[in-house]
Amino acid sequence: MHAQSRKSLPEAAIAWLLASPLTLVLVGFLVLPIVMIVIVSFWGATEFSIYPAFLFDNYEFLLSSRVTYTVFLNTAKYAVITWAITLTLGFTVAYFLAFHVRSLTWQVVLFLLCTIPFWTSNIIRMISWIPFLGRNGVANSALISMGVIDEPLEWLLFSDFSVILAFVHLYTLFMVVPIFNTMMRIDKSLIEAAYDNGASGFQTLTNVIIPLAKPGIVIGSIFVVTLVMGDFITVRFMSGSQSANVGRLISNDIALLQYPSAAATAVVLLITVLIVIGILLRFVDIRKEL
Repeated sequence: MHAQSRKSLPEAAIAWLLASPLTLVLVGFLVLPIVMIVIVSFWGATEFSIYPAFLFDNYEFLLSSRVTYTVFLNTAKYAVITWAITLTLGFTVAYFLAFHVRSLTWQVVLFLLCTIPFWTSNIIRMISWIPFLGRNGVANSALISMGVIDEPLEWLLFSDFSVILAFVHLYTLFMVVPIFNTMMRIDKSLIEAAYDNGASGFQTLTNVIIPLAKPGIVIGSIFVVTLVMGDFITVRFMSGSQSANVGRLISNDIALLQYPSAAATAVVLLITVLIVIGILLRFVDIRKEL
């Protein structure tokens, strides 16, 4: 008994020493910045300065403004539509790579092909859609030359369509990677057993593959939803400044040096994102499943 206690004591000390630097990094680069944002969100501000205080003015103005709810609903719309499209595309690509590509070499090659867009900047990939979708762009010119349309389509660029298209282009890989990783862990004998018992392909998909791939779906959903809700550059450029989301609201406040207002909006956005993540985590215990 005493020998076990003496043996476990150094192990506990080693574990503590290893965890301490990681804890310090976590506190210094995650917890403290969030605490500072929360503190600043209660400060006061004038047109030319900010001053330390404990006021609820920023939250009262934010939560009583109709613009706030419109912007948050717009953000939720972008997040939900992007999530649905990226989930469909990501699941399809991951399913193809995991179950239809038998060679590990080809799986790696095709997976690397999916990452090629990430070799360039997000902004470059996003802006590259502008000459393609513009009034005199490639898409309109091709449709007119084929006789599909008589005049250029105005809604292809600087619209919700272009914003969502850019989001899907930017963030689909964040859905593919965790789903593919989870599908590769599925025991192929379970699928064979399902077929041996007379299950159809659709039944195998809904009763075996999707339940076992649920952790990857949840992780990918968290990535995509949080990235879309915090994005502001994409909405600004692809909507032609005609639409707004919460990230854009925060960016505008910072540009006007209204840091307390921006901090209050950031806190409300953080709480909203945490609620969404909490709801997603209710569907699966990620640590248990992985």
